[in-house]
Amino acid sequence: MLRKQPVYRWIHHVMKELNNDIGCFHFRNCHVIVVNSPKIAGEILTEHDTVFASRPETMATQLISGGYLTTALNVGGEQWKKMRRILVSEIVSQSKMRGLLDMRKQEADNLVRFLYNHCSNNVNGEVVNVRTAALHYPANTIRRMMFSLRYFGKGSEDGGPGFEEEEHISSLFAMLLHIYAFCVSDYFPWLQTLDLDGHRKMVCEAMKVVKKYHDPIVNDRFQQWREGRNKEEPHDLLDVLVSLKDSDGNPILSEDEIRAQVLEIFLATVDNPFNTAEWALSEMLNQPKLIEKAVEELDRVVGKDRLLQESDIPHLRYVVACTREALRLHPVAPFNLPHVSTADCVVANYLIPKGSSVLLSRLGLGRNPAVWDDPLQFDPERHLSERHVDLAERELRFISFSRGRRGCVAADLGSNITVMLLGRLLQGFTWNIPKGVEKIDLTESNNSLLKITPLFAQAKPRLNPSVYMSLL
Repeated sequence: MLRKQPVYRWIHHVMKELNNDIGCFHFRNCHVIVVNSPKIAGEILTEHDTVFASRPETMATQLISGGYLTTALNVGGEQWKKMRRILVSEIVSQSKMRGLLDMRKQEADNLVRFLYNHCSNNVNGEVVNVRTAALHYPANTIRRMMFSLRYFGKGSEDGGPGFEEEEHISSLFAMLLHIYAFCVSDYFPWLQTLDLDGHRKMVCEAMKVVKKYHDPIVNDRFQQWREGRNKEEPHDLLDVLVSLKDSDGNPILSEDEIRAQVLEIFLATVDNPFNTAEWALSEMLNQPKLIEKAVEELDRVVGKDRLLQESDIPHLRYVVACTREALRLHPVAPFNLPHVSTADCVVANYLIPKGSSVLLSRLGLGRNPAVWDDPLQFDPERHLSERHVDLAERELRFISFSRGRRGCVAADLGSNITVMLLGRLLQGFTWNIPKGVEKIDLTESNNSLLKITPLFAQAKPRLNPSVYMSLL
């Protein structure tokens, strides 16, 4: 595990050599089962969902979840049921999401304003760093929904991030990189104090940074509610979490539970939308006709005199297809969050022993040649036959929000943030490959599935000027 870094690439290489849809890797006393087949994945998450509803205990998830106080990283049991029930009924309910729509709209407007400020001074537009805009949009959105803040500090006058926001999101991604990252001490506990791969040190440093920004806000909000200074209805998601009371008027959630769940919500929001939008636009720039089709749809559905809104998304079949294709071909993580078997179970005629970690391979599913024609080609047309217009993949031919008891409870929010990001980029600006560049580099990073280099592209405003003026 120390020699074959990153471990996930070694695992996928072995799976390719095995030429099988399910494989077993024996790490010390733990069976790690890798699945590339939608049929087998569906059997695990439907017929045997109860058996596979647990998560493994790891160094990183124990630290990040505050000792398994949260939802997604929780190993299961009553604490998981409690937190999941609160998320579904109080945080991501339709009524709550409708109430926070204006906050999401403000950040979608700020995205356009930020890019417009960078490319409007030249009649031919300017080359902009798309990654900066795409990376901070989902973070700004959830920061506003959670804390009623766009910036931790002053930000920048053009609507972009300041040092504080960059440090914050960098730390979030450091945590994401180490969640279920085949840490050696997770399989050999007696090596924990040595921290041979440095995972513990990196996770602790990242958490220290995030706490620096989160804790003062959370502590102040606790104090406001205790002293009765917040007499109005909850304004944002943190208000909701702090104000929850049982029938006797006692807080339902402890301070530790709230801090841990706030962090997990950030982690669940920041990576997928940015990665999907950057890869989609990169692929589309190398195939300009795809951009033409998407823009034609946006002009037909939305027009040039107003900006795309969430209510328009159900009518944007092609833009959604482009987003789905990026999720299929360029997932942000190699595997779905692992499932642990709580009993021996036979799946597809294979025995999966109790205690096994089951990994649904996002790469293996989305790029499976038995499932997809020409799987490495970016082709949004393959999704246009879908009867639904969203990012959910019900047949598990690729992983978007998974399924079953441990599926994402905020699929609608995730879909809207992701499609809105790509849609606003395409609607608001004409995009071209920079002069002197033959085509956009589509190489993956060595240590992750992100683009190895940020996307730089030439952007030029394309809407009625009054649309941009209303944002300034």
